Amino acid sequence: MKFVLNHDLVEETAPAADTTLLRYLRESKRLCGTKEGCASGDCGACTVLLGELDNGRIHYSTVNACITPVAAANRRHLVTIEALANGGKLHPAQQEMLDNHGSQCGFCTPGFVMSLAGLHQQLLAGEYAQADRAQVCEAISGNLCRCTGYRPIVDAGLKMVQAPDEAHRLDAQTQIEQLASIADTDAPADYLQPQSRKELEQGLALHPDARLIAGGTDLLLEVTQQCQPIRKMIDLSGVKELHRIEERDGVIHLGAALTYRELETFFAGRSRSISALFERIGSRQIRNRGTLGGNIANASPIADLPPLLLALDASITLADNRGDERQLPLLDFYRGYKETALEIGEYLAEISFPARAVNDFHRVYKVSKRREDDISAVMAAIRLRTGAREYGDEFTEVRIAFGGMAATPVRVTTAESELLGSNRQDESALHAALAAVAESLKPIGDVRASADYRLQIAQNLLRSAWHALNSERSRSHASEALHA
Repeated sequence: MKFVLNHDLVEETAPAADTTLLRYLRESKRLCGTKEGCASGDCGACTVLLGELDNGRIHYSTVNACITPVAAANRRHLVTIEALANGGKLHPAQQEMLDNHGSQCGFCTPGFVMSLAGLHQQLLAGEYAQADRAQVCEAISGNLCRCTGYRPIVDAGLKMVQAPDEAHRLDAQTQIEQLASIADTDAPADYLQPQSRKELEQGLALHPDARLIAGGTDLLLEVTQQCQPIRKMIDLSGVKELHRIEERDGVIHLGAALTYRELETFFAGRSRSISALFERIGSRQIRNRGTLGGNIANASPIADLPPLLLALDASITLADNRGDERQLPLLDFYRGYKETALEIGEYLAEISFPARAVNDFHRVYKVSKRREDDISAVMAAIRLRTGAREYGDEFTEVRIAFGGMAATPVRVTTAESELLGSNRQDESALHAALAAVAESLKPIGDVRASADYRLQIAQNLLRSAWHALNSERSRSHASEALHA
């Protein structure tokens, strides 16, 4: 494998498949500015930038080095804190952190600087016309500080974005030429990087024992937290067909390797309620790596996306190493705790759902102890559609789905039935639906929430969505009356 490390072209012959970027940087290259904090992608102390050449430009993303395989840097530009200064002049992120007293012990500081440097590069690339406080806070949402406090760090970010400095572009012509020269470099033998579904299926046939990895934001925890080696991996992130977004015959088709970041952009112009969920999934570093398919196939009962997809009536396409496909409703994919319908030699290729479902009324709620970068105690996705009938607006379609309430993500069909066909303002139907939720769900209690709390929250979220719909419809009707 070959990649550009800061300013130098590097070749590595046989790194172990499960070697992380963090371990490689600190132990092999002695670049110890990248810190090890949590080894699970939670603290951001190990943040680095990975740049990928596309149409003559390098696009950079912040990632957690502790849960990113070093082989994922193949054919990319890896930037660490040591390379930010240019000609003896500090990078704007470094200078503003210094000027605004954004560091005390300094352990977390390199990670914060790299997150801000990533935002700085996005500004130079024209991804934002001008960053504001919200974007600065979002950029550092995956970085934790135990002693400085965040005000001076946010101040540093706000100063930095006022005047992005072209002298500190990371994608200089030299780096572009270096990446172009290694564009066809092979991956390590134990870390396959197929570029098409055909290559992926060939890899699955030849290496049935290999683990599939897309973002690796959960898979790599087996290595860093459980000390379990992973000898061979097949990386899905480069498979072009798995990044497609298409709408055909009223159905939206999403490739399984789409990152949370790509999905956030896709939904931003279609549903603010759905798009807002992606702002709550992990951190910017996690969203740059984590994928739609990984969140589904991981089969965690507290995964963020399955309840939303259940509410959208999603189906999935599974493919095998011969290229054969089969489709099934997402509801039938989960067989039990961490058990799915995936068979040996299969992979999750695509997720699809009716396009019109995105236009319905949605409320997607994530309840967690922290707003940023935290695991859900309860996830709720509620979709409601109303239609004018003889006696007023009635619910013509109802979907109520939860995560964190059972061994698998669930739909509460009994509660849906209580609302379906009722008038949208019928409180007796709402109370019947709430009772059905209580009857159907038997959540467990754990360190995140008690069983009673989870059940109460689930009912309250359904009640909140019902009130929000009626409030929204009331405002709409009032506006129509005003302009009649």
